[in-house]
Amino acid sequence: MTSRLIKLFLLCGVIGLFALSNLSIRFISAQQATPKDCTTCDRDALAKRAASPCAPNQSTADTERIAKDTARPRWNMTPCEAEIRSRGCNDCHTGIEDMHSGKITIGCVDCHGGDATIRREASLAFKSGTYEQLKEKAHVQPKHKSNWPTSGNPERPNTLTLKEDPAFIRFVNPGDLRVANLSCGTTDCHTSDVHNVKRSMMTTGAMLWGAALYNNGAFPFKDARWGESFAADGTPQRLQTAPQPDAALTLNKGILSYLDPLPRWEITQMGNILRTFERGGRKAAEIGNPQLEEAPGKPTQNLLSLRGNGTLLSTDPVYLGLQKTRLLDPMLSMMGTNDQPGDYRSSGCTACHVVYANDKDPRHSAGFAKFGHTGQSFSQDPALCAAQNKGERGHPVRHQFTRAIPSSQCIVCHVHPGTNVLMTYYGSTWWDLETDAKDMYDPKKLSPEEQREALLRNPEESVLRGKWRDPAFLDKLGELNSKPERKNTQFEDFAGHGWVFRDVFKRDRKGNLLDTAGDKIEQAKVTPALLQKAVKQPTDEAGVPVHLKDIHLEKGMHCVDCHFKQDNHGNGNLYGEVRNAIEIDCVDCHGNVFERADPMSRNA
Repeated sequence: MTSRLIKLFLLCGVIGLFALSNLSIRFISAQQATPKDCTTCDRDALAKRAASPCAPNQSTADTERIAKDTARPRWNMTPCEAEIRSRGCNDCHTGIEDMHSGKITIGCVDCHGGDATIRREASLAFKSGTYEQLKEKAHVQPKHKSNWPTSGNPERPNTLTLKEDPAFIRFVNPGDLRVANLSCGTTDCHTSDVHNVKRSMMTTGAMLWGAALYNNGAFPFKDARWGESFAADGTPQRLQTAPQPDAALTLNKGILSYLDPLPRWEITQMGNILRTFERGGRKAAEIGNPQLEEAPGKPTQNLLSLRGNGTLLSTDPVYLGLQKTRLLDPMLSMMGTNDQPGDYRSSGCTACHVVYANDKDPRHSAGFAKFGHTGQSFSQDPALCAAQNKGERGHPVRHQFTRAIPSSQCIVCHVHPGTNVLMTYYGSTWWDLETDAKDMYDPKKLSPEEQREALLRNPEESVLRGKWRDPAFLDKLGELNSKPERKNTQFEDFAGHGWVFRDVFKRDRKGNLLDTAGDKIEQAKVTPALLQKAVKQPTDEAGVPVHLKDIHLEKGMHCVDCHFKQDNHGNGNLYGEVRNAIEIDCVDCHGNVFERADPMSRNA
């Protein structure tokens, strides 16, 4: 009887939590749909501002000295010192969340820079001319102002952040790897973590570059040699391991001696010089070094070049392909593209530890699902009121760090190439451009300018015919799942890089849907509601399809439940192969055929 009561209480608790979660989703949606009076929000926030913890008789000179002291240690600040170093900021940003959840006493300028001595009178109207002038003085200004039209991350910034003044990058994102040594990575904070992240595979991307170059014959060695890294001034740089690993360490552990930036594609040479003897070719134009030994009337495009091993005036297509295509870019050194659901993020430390709204599916986003998928702010910062009313994108959900990172934040990068391990974890794959496609194409003929804009956002050329070239269509992609046309698949709520993803279901070799017992489901009985039921909750019920999500996701786990500090930050070594850099194994939790897992073991 006791056991039954316990189960009943647990069931009631789960139902109650589900009801509360649905309530919060409706509340948040209504809150965003109703514009707020920004003047009232600003006035109310100022009225609720906490009193200063400083002594009333503290001198102005002492206050200014504390506010401008750049060498002040951070961990031993008093509440008064931290408040002084945030005082001007809080004149406008009263109500903003504490980035460290109140666990650390630190001032705004210690991370962001800027000038906290610029003060605003409480009577000064919100967004007035004087207000804007004071804001410009207090904030660090960008070098390329036209590229930062709003306070959110710009759309498709690409290498813009590498060209900006480091002081401005620190102001908008103290976690950016160009400036993290001055904020997150100081001796008082997360020194080793920042050092390791700068050398991790999520920053260098060496695993893909190395595999693509070796497997396509462009580079003759398996050990990766190329990786992405940028110095504080935004220029590409070499990374080196110190002390240098010996050959045995590289062979057994995969630790690399160094990683270089990719060479300019113009100087690369054909990986296979025997291609010079292939048939075909044409007479080369004299835009390089003319071939003095050229025979009259004979095509010489395939001769060995004076420029180096390879064909005349030709370069290696693999190096060029790596630099032209978005195979891994943007990596951690740059912001996400911030232009559609599944692409909202910042750079560096902030890319993972500050969550953006990317996916409405609670299995992927956990508690952040209620904030939608359009990269909007739900902060209590009154200065963001106008941006929230306009639905401005490119903002984090809140001004707050987390270590409980949802999988939706991981897939922003780990989406390549649509068949990545995280896609199989979700039970998803690239949509094949054919399944349930009746309402997915647009007969409209695009102008050259419209084609250019569509291809800039998504270079996959089917976008020129598909409705998914429109970001507004991608925003509502999940709403298509209930349409009668969806009799074979369901679309995902995210659309990273402008691509469409679909759920994968268990089928036989002829493509028929199967239930959990392996029995064929008649196609006439398949409805969108039945597919949605399979996706939302796995069941042993006969006649219900099986969504092939990972068992860990099915049980409510996220990526960070297995991959934590070392797997994400790295350990300071350079690697060119994913399995060499990953610490955790299945046996750490599940044991092996000989013994059970021991979570207390140093090897676990």
